[in-house]
Amino acid sequence: MLHTRSGRIILVAVLIAAVVPVFLPGAPPKGPKIVFKEEAWNFGRAKMGTDLIHEFVFKNDGDAPLKIVNVETSCGCTAALVSDKKLDPGKSGKIKVTFATQGYAGEVVKYIYVESDDPVQPRVQLKISAAIDVPPQPRIDFDRYSLDAGLLVEGDTLTAPVTVYNKGELELKFECQLSGAKILQAGKPAVYPIKVAAGKSVDLVIKLDLANQMGPIREFALFKSNDPLRATISVNLNGYIVTREQLRQLFQRYKDILN
Repeated sequence: MLHTRSGRIILVAVLIAAVVPVFLPGAPPKGPKIVFKEEAWNFGRAKMGTDLIHEFVFKNDGDAPLKIVNVETSCGCTAALVSDKKLDPGKSGKIKVTFATQGYAGEVVKYIYVESDDPVQPRVQLKISAAIDVPPQPRIDFDRYSLDAGLLVEGDTLTAPVTVYNKGELELKFECQLSGAKILQAGKPAVYPIKVAAGKSVDLVIKLDLANQMGPIREFALFKSNDPLRATISVNLNGYIVTREQLRQLFQRYKDILN
């Protein structure tokens, strides 16, 4: 009896010793484990237009093969796995990140996302950052980016005055495109490219023929310039076209208010 009871106690103790470590807090998980040497990299200061390159090194610290499922980035940079997609325990791999700085200025932060079959950390976010120095350049700007012409009558011409500024350090060159429109400078058809010295501005008038158009109108005057940060930008032109009969009816309906 005593011997049987002692045997049971020993058996239970053995089972507990075998099971408890699995449930103890902090017990190392089984399977693959992805560990990066660093998860962020700062390039420091760099000139706009240069390509910045860095390789993120990672290791499989698990006890089973690690599989890289996917690598994706936020806009402005590219990332490529330069090692095998499957790494045995203890092996290392690299992810090469290239950031094309053209079109960026000031402090810039981009992210890379690495997905693997690591059961604890299946998605790792990597970060790169840089301070992009912008060389002297033209910089286009406008007194308005949208013009609401309001109520227009059939056959009218939509007239939109626009002032274009050069807020950069070098001469600005641009042209304006809008099908069916006339672009006037000082009352004459504009001659392209229109040139604006640094710190100066030019006044334009966009005249758009509305023949054969009715109802709401939404047009975009497209400006193309040598501003490297805003090479193409648009100014919106809005309005609503009615017939002469519709205008007469509106006047009759609201004449008391108008008076």
